[in-house]
Amino acid sequence: MPQPSSIATISQLPFDHKRDLYLDLVPAEILDQFQLSPFLVDRQGRQLLTIKDSPKSSSVELFLYHKYGYQDPIVYCHLTDTLNGQIHVLLYIMNDPNSERYDVDRMPDGTPTKFGTHVRNIPAEEQAFAAGYLPGQLRRGLNLLSEAKDSFERFIANLGHTIYFVNPLYYHNAVIFEKYGFAYQSGRKRMERIHQGFTPGGEFVSLLDDSAFRKQGAQNQIRLRSWAIHDGIMGESFDGVTMYKTIGAHAGINTAPNTGW
Repeated sequence: MPQPSSIATISQLPFDHKRDLYLDLVPAEILDQFQLSPFLVDRQGRQLLTIKDSPKSSSVELFLYHKYGYQDPIVYCHLTDTLNGQIHVLLYIMNDPNSERYDVDRMPDGTPTKFGTHVRNIPAEEQAFAAGYLPGQLRRGLNLLSEAKDSFERFIANLGHTIYFVNPLYYHNAVIFEKYGFAYQSGRKRMERIHQGFTPGGEFVSLLDDSAFRKQGAQNQIRLRSWAIHDGIMGESFDGVTMYKTIGAHAGINTAPNTGW
């Protein structure tokens, strides 16, 4: 059987083959931390990995749980093929199941918020903000971003590609991706404009009114900048940014120099 080169070709494979391929997306440290077997089943033989795709589908959602029936996955990944056959990461999340959960992903009536990008659960976001979380975080992460990047590069290389693309959902995501060597397909000037807006005399500094998500001093911290942007300080949503990573290369981009976390 030829080696798959796309999400569409993987989607046609039996579950066990898909699982083995997608296992490359999970840092080995996660398997060790949660004592998961490479077969991703619990001791009762129940599946801990959910794969949502369909035959010939060009996109897939992966949910890996540390415990069967748990509310949130420890790893969530949404991948799709681009029109020219590259792999595009729409979302990748790692959750610490032992951390406090804040319902930023849903309204009190259960309506999904799309992580606050469509509608916002303000009380939950205020709690998450006070706890030191980032926009969109419903739990703390697992502090394995470097390992996750290495896992992605292994997965991409095994599919025969040398680059992959990501859409940073929030400002802080883009800054983090820069740190790990990503370059911009689109949106670099937008990121540079944002940085200028938070420098002394910049257009956003005067709008830091010390309200819930626009704290004075946010110009000096990526996390607080990201919350202010999520709160609409730019007068528009954070979008239009697409980045890519070349395997084994570091782009060396830094659009927020001399800014703390």
